[in-house]
Amino acid sequence: MGITLRHLDGRYAIVQFPPDTPVPSWWEGDGFTALARDDEELSLICREERVPQDVKADRDWVCLKFIGPFAFDQAGILLSVIRPLSEDGIGVFVTSTFNTDHLMIKAENRDRTLSLLRAAGHSVS
Repeated sequence: MGITLRHLDGRYAIVQFPPDTPVPSWWEGDGFTALARDDEELSLICREERVPQDVKADRDWVCLKFIGPFAFDQAGILLSVIRPLSEDGIGVFVTSTFNTDHLMIKAENRDRTLSLLRAAGHSVS
């Protein structure tokens, strides 16, 4: 199963706050954003340049968007992309939306990731 992915511009950060923290205004803007909240934390994803330096964040991620949409019951899509990366020791952070998925990898692993994905039959633009 060959999946097409698009490399999104910029570097991203994954931010962590206590669960009751209001969403900060700097979070909104250009690029991909995501928000997840549970009883332990509030996690935000956004372009790295918007995150203040004093905020707890894991920085220097790049984002690859799966070109969808994909049906909810379509099995194996995510696995086909993350398996070759996992087998090569590359850690990932994945966020799903209604139509698609976003794969985040550390910028230092970008070139190796693209090579592995292409070798697995996927297309990256």
